[in-house]
Amino acid sequence: MLFKQLFDEDTWTYTYLIADPSTKDAVFIDPVNSHIDDYMALLEQHQLTLKYSLETHVHADHITASGMLRQRTGAQTAVGQACGAEMADLQLTGGETLGFGKNEVITVISTPGHTPGSMSFLWRDRVFTGDALFIEGCGRTDFQGGNPGDLYESITGKLFKLPDETLVYPGHDYNGRYVSSIAQEKNRNPRLAGKTRDEFIEIMNQLNLPAPRLIEQSVPANRLCGLTDEEWQEAATPRTDQTAGQDNNTATCAATVSITGQQLVTEAKREITEIDVIAARQKLNAGPINILDVREPHEFEAGAIDGAINIPRGLLEFKIGTFDQLSDKTAPLLVYCRTGGRSALATRSLQQLGYTNVLSMAGGYDAWTHQ
Repeated sequence: MLFKQLFDEDTWTYTYLIADPSTKDAVFIDPVNSHIDDYMALLEQHQLTLKYSLETHVHADHITASGMLRQRTGAQTAVGQACGAEMADLQLTGGETLGFGKNEVITVISTPGHTPGSMSFLWRDRVFTGDALFIEGCGRTDFQGGNPGDLYESITGKLFKLPDETLVYPGHDYNGRYVSSIAQEKNRNPRLAGKTRDEFIEIMNQLNLPAPRLIEQSVPANRLCGLTDEEWQEAATPRTDQTAGQDNNTATCAATVSITGQQLVTEAKREITEIDVIAARQKLNAGPINILDVREPHEFEAGAIDGAINIPRGLLEFKIGTFDQLSDKTAPLLVYCRTGGRSALATRSLQQLGYTNVLSMAGGYDAWTHQ
């Protein structure tokens, strides 16, 4: 088997390549977008076909290359279902087995705590732990729905139940270390070795770390598998020009994205209340109503409905609580985006967060400006 541990010096991120030289099947774990050319060169060098691009979670410190890899190779992207990355091909819940190569299997282990949707991947005698378990450390739990109690249970109740000789390959290391083992982390990890659940929670709650410097760019981008909303719109449009047949992998990928994205939006619209622009204007004229724009900041700055609050869809769940205007979950709330797709997904998420009087505007800001 071919195994490579790759490193991004800017964000201290480890990416892993696993491949079967006989069948040429390959898998990337936690690829970083700034290294896309390196990944493509590796695939070409070894004549590999990328089957999966796996994410341990929706990252806050770098932007993934999964979307670009899917565009270029047709590989399937996979991420934890609870991460909110609706456009990923595979929504993981834990317990799945992903086959590749000649009888090779990656087992998905649900390891929430750093984020609710964090996953670890077990392959042979190696476990890829993302930000759940580091070498003599672990991921923080103070944002993106993190929970120190859940992380303790994930590590001690799942990862530490693996054989002691299992090699631990983390998502990051900030001290030049490459690999650990389950036995070493049980015995030497200062946050976990000999610590009770309550002691661990107290340690994690006292870290007081600064926010990741790229969090507001990374999280929304990673919920789109590392692509901008405009890139997703372009990828989701089937190509009909003269070049459509020149890149079979990209054409196949585009069709997949289109079907997946439309299905997700259609499913969301079945669960929400959607109104057109005329009805939206009537609601705004009739009385007090909060307005939420879930587009990206550059879209909002180019033009928005008067009085709207801007929270990008990718940041919605962990930034909405910072706005006092939105603290009353029973107050009327109108949500819009550019064309209505993101607002439908956001409205469903808001309902799941307990908002009881929320509406999505069909057609989005594009329709608003033309009526």
